[in-house]
Amino acid sequence: MNWRVDVAVHTPAHSALGDLLSYRHDAALPKGTLVRVPLGRREVLGVVWRSEADADAAAPASGEALALKPIGAALDTLAPLGEGWRDLVAFAARYYQRSLGEIALSALPPQLRDLTGVQLARRLKRRASLEAAADTETTGPADGTGIPALTPEQHTAMAEINAATVPFLLFVSTGSGKTEVYLRCVAELLERDPTAQALVMVPEINLTPQLEARFRARFETDFGAGAVVSLHSGMTNPQRLASWLAAHSGTARIVLGTRMAVFASMPALRLIVVDEEHDPSYKQQEGARYSARDLAVWRGRREGAKVVLGSATPSLESWYRSRPAEGADPGGNYLRLAMPSRVGAGALPTVRTVDMNLQPARTVLSGALLDAIGQRIARGEQSMVFLNRRGYAPVLACGDCGWKSECPHCSAFRVFHKIDRTLRCHHCGFAERVPRACPACGNLDIAPVGRGTERLEEHLGELFAGVTRPDGSVVRIARIDADSTRAQGALQSQLAAVHAGDVDVLVGTQMIAKGHDFRRITLVAAINPDGALFSSDFRAPERLFSLLMQSAGRAGRDAAYLAAQDATAEMWIQTHHPQHPLFAALRRHDYTAFAEQELADRRAAGMPPFAFQALLRADARTQEAAQAFLNAADQRAVSLPGTERVTRYPAVPLAIQRVANVERAQMLIESPSRAALQQLLAQWQPLLQALRREPEGKGVIRWLVDVDPHSI
Repeated sequence: MNWRVDVAVHTPAHSALGDLLSYRHDAALPKGTLVRVPLGRREVLGVVWRSEADADAAAPASGEALALKPIGAALDTLAPLGEGWRDLVAFAARYYQRSLGEIALSALPPQLRDLTGVQLARRLKRRASLEAAADTETTGPADGTGIPALTPEQHTAMAEINAATVPFLLFVSTGSGKTEVYLRCVAELLERDPTAQALVMVPEINLTPQLEARFRARFETDFGAGAVVSLHSGMTNPQRLASWLAAHSGTARIVLGTRMAVFASMPALRLIVVDEEHDPSYKQQEGARYSARDLAVWRGRREGAKVVLGSATPSLESWYRSRPAEGADPGGNYLRLAMPSRVGAGALPTVRTVDMNLQPARTVLSGALLDAIGQRIARGEQSMVFLNRRGYAPVLACGDCGWKSECPHCSAFRVFHKIDRTLRCHHCGFAERVPRACPACGNLDIAPVGRGTERLEEHLGELFAGVTRPDGSVVRIARIDADSTRAQGALQSQLAAVHAGDVDVLVGTQMIAKGHDFRRITLVAAINPDGALFSSDFRAPERLFSLLMQSAGRAGRDAAYLAAQDATAEMWIQTHHPQHPLFAALRRHDYTAFAEQELADRRAAGMPPFAFQALLRADARTQEAAQAFLNAADQRAVSLPGTERVTRYPAVPLAIQRVANVERAQMLIESPSRAALQQLLAQWQPLLQALRREPEGKGVIRWLVDVDPHSI
């Protein structure tokens, strides 16, 4: 008997193949079963979404069955993916305007897509034997040594989390001990429910190892070596598959991961923690452009799991959704929990602004800041200098003819990296050696313009070359950014050196500005943060305030160390606009005032969270072709029902309009109603797919829809 089985396979949304492809099989397969199916000349992995037996318990007609291709193999040694997981995938595909199979298959480990049924069975058998061997090892219960006592604020937060079921926004001060709250929530859950699982998400890979170490130290003694696993793109494919299988089987009780972990198959998920929930890294910027934070909230509601969002600088969307009821306003649907005090009675750093208008021209570091860093070095303390631009200099230029190091493939400049003498484009990756002379006029005097972390590190080394540490040794300056941590294990070794006190001045990008628990840093300095103050992107001030406040939070985290050193923690900001309201709020550590002012401005302008947005983007060989496609799409949308509730703005080039010889344009779509926006996008999809094959789509390489874009 043949059965019709509908399978989700990886087909892009713009392919117009539909969400599900139908195949035949000699038996009805359970929903969520992984299968290998033919697609063109390939055999690919798919997920069974439904079979005909579920509809009317009848076999398909013999003629229809013969027209369908047979399923190659069912990977039935693996338990089917659960209903909650399938609902999450279906919602993400629908909301973010992607195909069902694209979301489903991208959520699975890459190595799983290539395994045959026999290979998977062998791997599962080997894994089962390893788990059985691990179970025979005896581990004693944790004795509680080293577990800190909760502060009153932590106690209150824990009580609220235990009492309510709504999503929680844990609004904290940097250094207030939110990680300990996460640990206690997970511990109470696992002790209460012997099968429960917890998902703890962090925004970036470089924050995962130190959090993983804390969770392993706390839970592996009680729950075994396989109780804690990680999921992030920095892992090898076999490592990712092993972690995914452990989560899917329920062996792993705690999954730590970046945004991809929101799709982990966890059949007994009961708690989701999203640390640093404001971070833009939770928004995927390629392929299916989903927000892992928002999907975590949706998944928690669907699966009955508690959701805790934590941040010292929450996103304005989360802040607005956690507003208390006031007058006719019923308030938000999140519960805001405040932890404003640092653990150990530590004080937040004093924020000082340096007016660079009063400094000599071309001053990089003011005299007062250099003196403050020098005092820290003399006392054996550490300083951190933050500049969110890597490389030696953003541009290499000729003073005679005006030549600049433009990328031949992008509308951007190639960055000068002195350490390997290259000009490198950070958008397309094109790199070549630095020319000996100007390529345009032959002038030998070509010079760097601007400053990156590499040049700042060199400059600090020159300024403190004659200064010694308390033990008489030379000052040690280290740099942590995407370039210096490229090698395997480089980040861990550099962080270990900072924690051990082997570094006096740490220079870096936003990689060092958040999440790290540096105990000896007493001074943090931000160099040239003004670029975001007057950006055309309405989210730029929010991102800048968050980054600076998170950077300030790296200073003075150990109150006992400050007392022993008789030191004070400080945050120095060099700016040409010291009177800007953003810096005024930062000096008071007053996120609440900043957020309320930003929300008032956004309400007046009709921007998120008071409106909902999407971007329609087209990539083409020419800018004219890209904009022609968008303009034609705009004309097609006029006839759609409900379009009067949605505003479509004219097509414009992106800020960096050409990347890798591809021209990019976008159209902003906005509505005060999320439902109206979603209705238009859903109805627009088939029109856009048809338009791609018409003359107006000629020259268009790809198009995509970005719902709830993080930057415009």
